[in-house]
Amino acid sequence: MNEKILVVDDEAAIVDLIKLELEFEGYQVETAYDGMEAMEKAMATQPDLIILDIMLPKKNGYDVCRELAPLLGVPIILLTAKTDIIDKVLGLELGADDFITKPFDNRELLARVKAHLRRSSITIEPKKQETLLKNGELSIYSDERMVMLNDQEIHLTPKEFELLFLLASNLEQVFPRDVLLEKIWGYDYYGDTRTVDMHVQRIRRKIDTLGNKYIQTVFGIGYKMRKL
Repeated sequence: MNEKILVVDDEAAIVDLIKLELEFEGYQVETAYDGMEAMEKAMATQPDLIILDIMLPKKNGYDVCRELAPLLGVPIILLTAKTDIIDKVLGLELGADDFITKPFDNRELLARVKAHLRRSSITIEPKKQETLLKNGELSIYSDERMVMLNDQEIHLTPKEFELLFLLASNLEQVFPRDVLLEKIWGYDYYGDTRTVDMHVQRIRRKIDTLGNKYIQTVFGIGYKMRKL
């Protein structure tokens, strides 16, 4: 195991504890204690995953997440002392893949780290190994991980792309929320199905601009992509 993880928190005790746990599991660990240092360390070391506190000096975790997510394309787990769902939704909107509320159990954090690293190392492929999926005005290029809508590029986070790609690869197939959670976030993911709902809502806002409703909610079950 040689994955590199960047841990960012302004509380040295928390950083030291997480670093100890991760190094015991065999991960390489880089640390930062404010938002500016996090940006510098992330670009210099190119980590495979980032554990990022929201309340940071110099540059807050939301801003760091927004800037790093499209640049690095690696999983970002936000640490937050807030329990308000709005704060968590904001983090996901800015490109985070997961969030965990302080105080947290080290075993839970470690399980989420493993799940995200495992998922990020797997590329979802469609049934027929197609490099282009088309549905109505929507085009998905698997090799470039690019989405086009009516010849305009749509910017998605890595998890949004994986979720959209899975649904588009299986038109009209209904996926229960827990199955989507398992397939996109991993078997050991400790989140709840609201994570799926949040990602679907964000994808819809980005691709339903022409009046077409690509992703359909199947009441009481989950979601499917309609064939248009």
